Amino acid sequence: MAKYSSIMGRYIYLNVEGVEYRVYLEEAGSGIPLVCQHTAGSDGRQFRHLLEDKEITSRFRVIAVDLPYHGKSLPPDSVRYWEQEYKLRKDWFMTYWVTLCRELDLDQPVYMGCSMGGHLAGDLALNYPDEFRACIGLEASCWSGNMDQLIDKWWHHPRLSNESKPAAMLSLCSPNAPEQRVRETVWMYSQGAPVVFVGDLNYYGIEHDLRETAQDIDTSKCMLYVLSGDYDWSAYPAVSKELADKVSGAKYTLMEGMGHFPMSEDPVNFKKYIVPVLNEIEEKSEAVALATSGG
Repeated sequence: MAKYSSIMGRYIYLNVEGVEYRVYLEEAGSGIPLVCQHTAGSDGRQFRHLLEDKEITSRFRVIAVDLPYHGKSLPPDSVRYWEQEYKLRKDWFMTYWVTLCRELDLDQPVYMGCSMGGHLAGDLALNYPDEFRACIGLEASCWSGNMDQLIDKWWHHPRLSNESKPAAMLSLCSPNAPEQRVRETVWMYSQGAPVVFVGDLNYYGIEHDLRETAQDIDTSKCMLYVLSGDYDWSAYPAVSKELADKVSGAKYTLMEGMGHFPMSEDPVNFKKYIVPVLNEIEEKSEAVALATSGG
């Protein structure tokens, strides 16, 4: 008897800013929609352990997506991308996610992202609070600036092998994480197109900036959760906590002994931290549904 994963994969066509994208997504489970955004330069495989966790998928419809130009989401046919510089822009990134959730006909999904996806949690909560019931930022902060020279002179340079990126990502993983999972995380990074990682950093290190606007996030409309690992030197705990502290009602969790890629480098321990967050979201959703029904 063949053994199959419960994860189902398919493609969806999205029109964002006049360009049609063929986007690959994987999903499993039923219940409250939980949409997941991977880190810069990687793809949706980072969430495979969450997708295969039956305790979570029994209550949540988990959807992990490969951003265009990443993983199985190829560049769009209508763009001569080889003649252009790839740069991920904040406005496009937000519009993409709102469009995707609307096309999937999701009822106020929970958004969860890590690293650049974690940064987007704050941007979506601020700019599109009515679209999401909650936003979860893993390894998120208000700002990851002062990266201009690093982006221009390091991450895409002819004298540097493409192996420099996965090697750097290895340094972001916790020494406590299982080696198999760490190597799997790094393996995913080794497969990204060379221009994609540096292009993603345009959003991560330049356009994302909530230093003056984080306090405007209304958690009564869209709750914000921020979680960070203490072995993450990129979005280290102090700056992640700073984001949560600026937002009235937001909640911060320190994931002890964990690194920059909690859902892929150490999924067992990550579950200990993310399940209480998901439980709270579920309880709030049930309370709202009960109040709406007049029960």
